[in-house]
Amino acid sequence: MSKASGAGAGTISYALFFFAFLFGPLIIMVVTAFNSSSFPRITPWECFTTDWFGVLVGNSRLMGGLGTSVIIGIGVVALAVPIGLAGALALSELSPRLRATLYTVLITPILIPGVVLGISTIVFWGIVGRAFGEDYASAFYNGLFLTLVGQVTFISAYAMLIFSARLQRFDPTLTEAALDLGATPGQCFRKILLPFLKPAIGSAAFLTLLASFENYNTTVFTILSDSTFTTALASKVRLGTDPSLSALAVIIIGLTLMGAMVHEAYTRRQSLLRSGKPEISPLYANPVTRVMTHPAGLAVILIGIAAGLIYAGSEHDSSVCKANILAEKRAVQEQLLKEQRERIRKQREEATPAAPANGGSKNNPSPFGGAFKPGGLAPKPETAPANPSPFGGAFKPNALKPDSN
Repeated sequence: MSKASGAGAGTISYALFFFAFLFGPLIIMVVTAFNSSSFPRITPWECFTTDWFGVLVGNSRLMGGLGTSVIIGIGVVALAVPIGLAGALALSELSPRLRATLYTVLITPILIPGVVLGISTIVFWGIVGRAFGEDYASAFYNGLFLTLVGQVTFISAYAMLIFSARLQRFDPTLTEAALDLGATPGQCFRKILLPFLKPAIGSAAFLTLLASFENYNTTVFTILSDSTFTTALASKVRLGTDPSLSALAVIIIGLTLMGAMVHEAYTRRQSLLRSGKPEISPLYANPVTRVMTHPAGLAVILIGIAAGLIYAGSEHDSSVCKANILAEKRAVQEQLLKEQRERIRKQREEATPAAPANGGSKNNPSPFGGAFKPGGLAPKPETAPANPSPFGGAFKPNALKPDSN
């Protein structure tokens, strides 16, 4: 019993450590997005605020980079998915020896470092542009074009791998039977193969879009003077971070959770429909739950909840709390300055030498007794002799004349 309890405690501890390691940074970023501190932190907590989302939206460079990334991502999906599908179909139709050779050629761009791909893309299309006599204003020197073709060179390989995995489960006798029944190759492709590849097409499109968004190593070279969302975000982090990046993390996490919930609802609904008995499900027996569990209905509900949260956050005013925090910081700063001035004053008093007991320091502060002052050693008037001359005043006029009497 003790061994079993010890093993159970170890398993629970490992699970807690695993989930803390996995989700701890995400939780910290979500919390810091609502702290009014100018630096992302949880403690000390200042004020609950949603202003960092406004700071994120107001960042023109990030928003401009986001628009650029959307344009490039759509272009990458439009090119990489057909290229990957063509590569997967070619691999499925070749002999094993040629298949291995072509597979090596198609998969090589994934193994090349992104820095090399970025530089080689600039060099290659620059040579092509000069061969056609184009100037620097042409598309061959455009950052969007170079980034698009540079990303497609290796992202299409990801799509090819997804389609290849899906095609391994395809039964080629279906197309052969359709051809025997008089269907054209185009009809076989549109009505048999494409419906079978529909899940793979969605997965490949989503994966290529994410790969385009998050790519940095290749994009940082090919984008030239422009910037994508990733390169603008990297520049912001390099120059200094603030909780607006945590706000971005909250948005990404929220969109991911919404997408995962809708996809899970779609998967369960399709599984229930394939079973042929959706009416026995308690969720489909009630019209309300039927609508709520439908992917479209769930998406509408989640969007409504998100819109409500956004509206509530926009109405929240944290200016009073921020003013109080600022006043407290100023009071603390003034107290610290006052204490510093007091310490400096005490240090100066301790460094000043003490005056002698007879008060000589006031009359004669010189360490040489005032010998170098003008008249410093002259006797005081009340103690000076009546005849200070060493000859007894013999050389003064009438000094040695006898008295008249």
